[in-house]
Amino acid sequence: MSENNVYKVLRVNEWEDASRTGLIVTELDVEDGFIHLSTAVQLAATLSLYFEASEQVFLLELDMKKIDNDKLIFEEPYPNNGIRKSAFPHLYSKLTTKQISNVWSLKRGAFILPEEVLLQSENPTVN
Repeated sequence: MSENNVYKVLRVNEWEDASRTGLIVTELDVEDGFIHLSTAVQLAATLSLYFEASEQVFLLELDMKKIDNDKLIFEEPYPNNGIRKSAFPHLYSKLTTKQISNVWSLKRGAFILPEEVLLQSENPTVN
């Protein structure tokens, strides 16, 4: 099992853009001024709440050895709508495809998460 447990979910067009440019960023990230991320424990709700209209998404696992830990801050959900309670990882720097250790294509069907990701939800500590 991987030691990483911070993830970015992208829609197909966002992944296509990232694959072409090497830069991982969404319109929401630009608007809010940081990269929205999730831990393994938060992924199921993130997929359900924000990607319900998507037939396919790409799940990117960050390589924590290539991330500036000073720029990764766990903060209250933003925007805080009261639905989600746990602190989320927000990255206040650029994120590139070179900082990704794994990529999975998830297709509609309840977005079946890879086993190594599901297992992390049993041990949600950030390494």
